Amino acid sequence: MKTLIRSDSSSTIGLGHVMRDLVLAKSLEGEVLFACQNLEGNIISTIPYEVKILKSNDADELIDLIQSLHVKLLVIDHYGIDADFEQKVKVATGVKILSFDDTYQPHHCDILLNHNISADSSRYLGLVPHTCELRCGANYTLIRDEFKAEKKCEREKIYDIFIAMGGSDASNLTLKILKTLPTSLHVSVLTTTANAHLSELQSYTLDKPNMALHVNTKEVAKLLHQSRLAIVTPSVMVNEVLFMEVPFIAIKVAQNQDDMYQYLKQHDYHVLKEWDERAITQFYNA
Repeated sequence: MKTLIRSDSSSTIGLGHVMRDLVLAKSLEGEVLFACQNLEGNIISTIPYEVKILKSNDADELIDLIQSLHVKLLVIDHYGIDADFEQKVKVATGVKILSFDDTYQPHHCDILLNHNISADSSRYLGLVPHTCELRCGANYTLIRDEFKAEKKCEREKIYDIFIAMGGSDASNLTLKILKTLPTSLHVSVLTTTANAHLSELQSYTLDKPNMALHVNTKEVAKLLHQSRLAIVTPSVMVNEVLFMEVPFIAIKVAQNQDDMYQYLKQHDYHVLKEWDERAITQFYNA
């Protein structure tokens, strides 16, 4: 079976969609390809599958690609693609569609995947066709292999704080957090070259030996495991932090994180609705 995964990454969109799609791709049988736009700050070069470059997010262009490749399964992981788009593709190609969703939007798909621990399948009533297969919650959480392998290892806790505010960190929150931390703390900072504020981070951490800046690292799981506390966003990363059983503070930075934020708050985890320097200080002091 041939599968096409429609997903994008950029300095604005972030990298999370493609990252979780890569986990899903490993579980798929047959040939897997990606269809992506060549947006600024993308991570297309890191995708270990053939990538078809799209000129736009136009349904007709995607339909032409599906037909030319004889695709049987289309995976859609994109906030810019709605139910009408999906229906147009379905009618034109007859392809089976699996749609990612974490914001409870309408979809015209055969399978809906919300792999967050906060997912509630009952909320999709009336939002998807009655024949749609719902895959929601912890049983479908996508955990990267590196985390599964790392959890079996024993590591010394060499970092007081682990900071990962998304590969693009559009609001430059990482730098704000670093500026609130006591200089005595040992900090592991994760980011990527998709971060438009990377040069600022490099300049700030250059003369601070207690702050280790990791860019495009392939050792996320190890660095998290070596840390006593994580500061992250209430996103896919939370699934991995919980899996590794590391205490954390989550700061919401985007609207699509509302559901996870509410779930964590209801279950008494440390979460912030927005950046709050005083609250962060209180949390990590506690």
